[in-house]
Amino acid sequence: MDRGHLAVRFAEAAAAHASRPATSVDGAEGSVRTYGELLTDVRALAARLVALGLEPGDRVAILAPNLPEWTLADLACATAGLVSVPLYPTSTPHQVHHILADSGARLIFVSGPEQADKLEGVRANLPALERVVGFAEVPGATTLAQELAEAPADTAAVDERLAAASADDLATIIYTSGTTGEPKGVMLTHRGFTHQVDVLNRYFDLADTDVSLCFLPLSHALERAWTYVVVTSGALNTYVPDPRTVAEAMVRTRPNLLVSVPRLYEKVFLAARDKVADSPLKQRLMAWALRVGAEFHGAVRDGLPRSSSLIVRFKVADKLVLSSIRDAMGGRKKVLACGGAPLRTEIEEFFFACGLLVLQGYGLTEASPLVSFPSPTGFRFGTVGRVIDGAEVRIAEAGEICYRGPNVMTGYWGRPDDTAAVLVDGWLHTGDVGELDEDGYLRITDRIKDLIVTSNGKNVAPASIEGLLAADPLFEYTLLLGDNRPYLTLLVAPSLPHLEDIARQLQITWAHRDELLSHPAILDELRRRAGELTAKLPGYEQIRDLRLLVEEFTQENGLLTPTLKVKRKEVERRFAQLVDEMYSRAGRPRH
Repeated sequence: MDRGHLAVRFAEAAAAHASRPATSVDGAEGSVRTYGELLTDVRALAARLVALGLEPGDRVAILAPNLPEWTLADLACATAGLVSVPLYPTSTPHQVHHILADSGARLIFVSGPEQADKLEGVRANLPALERVVGFAEVPGATTLAQELAEAPADTAAVDERLAAASADDLATIIYTSGTTGEPKGVMLTHRGFTHQVDVLNRYFDLADTDVSLCFLPLSHALERAWTYVVVTSGALNTYVPDPRTVAEAMVRTRPNLLVSVPRLYEKVFLAARDKVADSPLKQRLMAWALRVGAEFHGAVRDGLPRSSSLIVRFKVADKLVLSSIRDAMGGRKKVLACGGAPLRTEIEEFFFACGLLVLQGYGLTEASPLVSFPSPTGFRFGTVGRVIDGAEVRIAEAGEICYRGPNVMTGYWGRPDDTAAVLVDGWLHTGDVGELDEDGYLRITDRIKDLIVTSNGKNVAPASIEGLLAADPLFEYTLLLGDNRPYLTLLVAPSLPHLEDIARQLQITWAHRDELLSHPAILDELRRRAGELTAKLPGYEQIRDLRLLVEEFTQENGLLTPTLKVKRKEVERRFAQLVDEMYSRAGRPRH
């Protein structure tokens, strides 16, 4: 059997660690399942899928929050030679329909009635979809328990498929937002994932006593790839169905393995600052403790001797300040990684001083997703590490990062033209701008694409949302913001005649038109209108705040291109103060 195949690699690990805990659900008593039990269920479900007539290469969708059943379904698909198609649990019915129709999925796993309801009204337009299986009871569908109960005892058909499987087989199609239009399906192979497993195993000595917290959506390539690392090492994966509870889950489960997007680290950082904000004495104490922690851990990193004075000061600093921050993160970590969006250097340095090394990597779905990652002994703050082993990075025209390696996608599902636009002679054109320093560390400096990536790791295509807003003539020009920030906001250059009409309707009097641009009633009315126009979008695509601009958008003042497109970066730069106001409660934004 091909060891580059995920199902083969998992089966080996499960057999070697059969009695060890494999999965659990945070806060759920009695939810622990061993690797032996997980392997039995994976093989049974794979046999059932084969018995249902699903052929190698057929697509099977998964629409659910993070649960052990998610991984069970995913590994069963891999074992049966099927291609899993994950959907975000926050997906709208329109998004669910698009992905199921585009992929031609024949079967879908749903977590329960809430997700199954998204199929209502669209299932009639999905001729390929033959079966719905619920992790829990779902009207008009079978349950996972029923499917397992009906699985054939003879799993010879599963063994035959595994024997014929190749590492170059398609493992999954992950749909990712483009800059315009509907999401595209990224085709990723088994080899792409197992290559990354091998790379990270060279960086970290993972053991079956380790515990990982699985709270980023499994529909996201980052958590998906990391989960493969966990379940092929025999470690325990603890699932957090509601990511909003991750702070409590970290303290409860005390994982020593954690992969996150920047927002979690930002929240801990801001909470620590807020805790001392009311006391100058506490602020000085924290600043001193962080300086001592940075000095101590810097000496450890550089292999330098630590004086008795430094050791004493560090023990005091750790007891008074630093240990409480580690406790908020659930204790010390063997792996503490960050991806999905840039993490500010000051936050990296903050955690380092506390004895928590956050390793920031870089990637994209099209690379399964890892392009570069630092090792625990080879990191440099402000960078995203070196290119992973067995791969290459080069900086092309305009500073674009291009990547070539065994984990690059085979293409976009059913979109040869889109594939050809980003895959050229085996090189993946990432759309991001960066630079390599003299030691090979990669630094991300800009973004060619307009795609917004929030600090929660959500990809948002601004053009489609701005297109919705254009339905109201009041929104003459709009600029959606949110890249490397916790939520979306909006800058609006309004149609001034329409703005005056609204003011009259609201019975507002004014001497100068500029007064209307900051009037609370006007801003409330625009927020209401924007909310109505975007009401059907997922929560992370909702606009949390907006501001009106005094200056009109014209070619003459440099805010419009000759084709009347908004110059995004120039608008954001010119109105930076307004932008800062909208994000002030979430901490200082990064520019």
